[in-house]
Amino acid sequence: MLATLIHAVPQLVPADGEWITFDVNSFAQNFWSATFDGLTFGAIYALVALGYTLVYGVLNLINFAHSEVFIVGCYGVVFTLAGLGFGPSAPNLDIWSIILNLLLAMLVGMAASALTAFLLERLAYRPLRKKNAPRLVFLITAIGASFVIQYLFFIWRGPNPEPAVIMFKPTPVFDVFGTIIDSQQLVIVIAAVIMMIVVDQFIRRSRTGRGIRAVAQDPDTATLMGVNKERIIVTTFVIGGVLAGAAALFYVMKIPSGVQYNGGFVLGIKAFAAAVLGGIGNVRGALLGGLLLGVIGNYGQILLGNSQWTDVVAFVVLVLVLLVRPEGILGTSLARSKA
Repeated sequence: MLATLIHAVPQLVPADGEWITFDVNSFAQNFWSATFDGLTFGAIYALVALGYTLVYGVLNLINFAHSEVFIVGCYGVVFTLAGLGFGPSAPNLDIWSIILNLLLAMLVGMAASALTAFLLERLAYRPLRKKNAPRLVFLITAIGASFVIQYLFFIWRGPNPEPAVIMFKPTPVFDVFGTIIDSQQLVIVIAAVIMMIVVDQFIRRSRTGRGIRAVAQDPDTATLMGVNKERIIVTTFVIGGVLAGAAALFYVMKIPSGVQYNGGFVLGIKAFAAAVLGGIGNVRGALLGGLLLGVIGNYGQILLGNSQWTDVVAFVVLVLVLLVRPEGILGTSLARSKA
């Protein structure tokens, strides 16, 4: 037994004998490419993180099934694009045709994710609220719902990823200190930031947004003031689903062959970490946390010389930030957001 363990040890150690290659030169050379690529992934994390933030702000519920809301949107995007003739190579279409096709795929992804979020609230969480179930029951239900959705797709589509769909070939737009910024990166980051700004202003200035903030602050008083609490809760889930559906398009755009039955789990954990990092229950915190998590993860993998360090570095930074500031970087809850 001991001999077996001794012979197994060399297999666990890299051939060069180093666990970490702290390569400052490589980090300096790839700084800008890592930054912009990290912002691209971070924008996707931020859109998904907003779903966690809104639901937690209103219900104090960590909706771990939101990662499956996201992956349903991914399947909707992939099926739509495949039906429109997209495949493993970029189609020969003019720019306006590509834009219309992408908008259609986004709308389908949004609708699929929003419907999933709506059904999740109606079938899984509303019955528990009517029975005044403890919060732990909600958490267990969320985890259970997540696995149910995952394995429904496993039974239907199998364990393998869906075939890749390439939407368009990224083209260089401009360069920053010698680093090329392409059209794909710009589309994802700019579109995600615009969506986050729209949601932030909606929450702060619209009548429904004021209702969301009122229910987040004091649901009983909000009900006495004429706010329909159940409608606000459903609206919150649907908004989170719509944003997850938009993130699904950008995810498929960035990782064309990344859609599979459990593909949303890791990304969902990262998005939740982004929400916590920025300040759970804070719309602007979700954006900040997502962008930071994407950039920090990219920095880590280049500095330490291995892509497997991406998540390790990102979560270590998350823990360190929470040790110093447990409420997150911005820290303001949804209930205290000002118009």
